Amino acid sequence: MAKSGQLRVGLIGTQFMGKAHSNGWSQTGHFFKSPLKVVKQAICGRNEERAKDMASTWGWNSVETDWRKLVERDDIDLIDICTPNNSHAEIAIAALKAGKHVACEKPLCMNKEEAGRMVKAARDAKNLLNTVWYNYRRVPALALAKQLVDEGRIGRVFHVRCVYLQSWIIDPNFPAVWRLDAKTAGSGAHGDLNAHIIDAARFITGDEVSEVVAHAETFIKERPSGEMAGGLSAAKGGGAKKQEMSKVTVDDAVIMLARFKSGAIGTFEATRFAQGRKNGNKIEINGEKGAIEFGFEDMNRLKFYDASQPARTQGFIDIMATDGSHPYFGAYWPAGHIIGYEHTFINQCSDIVTAIAEGKAAQMQPDFVNASKTQAVLDAALESSAKRKWISTDC
Repeated sequence: MAKSGQLRVGLIGTQFMGKAHSNGWSQTGHFFKSPLKVVKQAICGRNEERAKDMASTWGWNSVETDWRKLVERDDIDLIDICTPNNSHAEIAIAALKAGKHVACEKPLCMNKEEAGRMVKAARDAKNLLNTVWYNYRRVPALALAKQLVDEGRIGRVFHVRCVYLQSWIIDPNFPAVWRLDAKTAGSGAHGDLNAHIIDAARFITGDEVSEVVAHAETFIKERPSGEMAGGLSAAKGGGAKKQEMSKVTVDDAVIMLARFKSGAIGTFEATRFAQGRKNGNKIEINGEKGAIEFGFEDMNRLKFYDASQPARTQGFIDIMATDGSHPYFGAYWPAGHIIGYEHTFINQCSDIVTAIAEGKAAQMQPDFVNASKTQAVLDAALESSAKRKWISTDC
């Protein structure tokens, strides 16, 4: 049972996202007037030494090595899932059945069948929070873009143009970590990166993708065996022994054409082989009255084109989304004092705490129903690539 005035969090995962979420939970009460005090009650990881180190660094009160024990604890109100994709559904469903709120990393799960089971569990749980960490929704500039679209400032949408470009596995000697194993990750750049830009497009436009045609490519078919070593770095296995090799069973890049229910068309490209690009998450939306353009590597800015302006002064204006009137930014610094990647998690933590405190936990977005629509697009794209034809998303 929840303790009055507190939200006691149990986090599962001790790598990249575990660190990002630990910081989010630590900082949200420092910037936002939180109606509940966040208590970092327990962190869980299979590697006990690493989990203890995370607990010491980030101030978690206790450590577990079995997520099932964490879920069963009666001093935990919310389970935060930062594990590989193949465990999302099992943990989330168990947590909801145990009466816990659930915040799950993206993508929602491995496929739409798992998504269906997660949606059912969330509905059966009725008033419990079930949300997915599509954190780019909490970038002030992207949240502003949604406001402009909702206000009709760009009118009817014709084009949605998205890319997410990285380059961290171009080296053929980079190990075959879990992110390159279909049994654990489900897909590669597609589920990791396309998931983000599909969600962003859906979020900003309020529209749904109805059908897709896609091509998936794996450039390097085999790599040295190894494991993640923090962030997006990895370590090879084997030591002094002959290096073992593993098959790469996910995509390195996926390119997708999309049709939206409104009649708009979209292009989506996700790759980990874009030399020169580290985190090139970009989106442009063109409408009859205007356009917006955003790039995450310059995340505090939004470019906006207003076609109603006189022809001689028309052009993209550069909005510095760092004013107190912009979404989320009023909790931070004076105008022009920029924020970063970590603040997107702080913002989402604040939204989670507020939703629970106000009795609106089940209304928190994106919920499992919403995220299942992104999952349906991901699945349809892979099916399209395999069958070499347009596939309906059934959204």
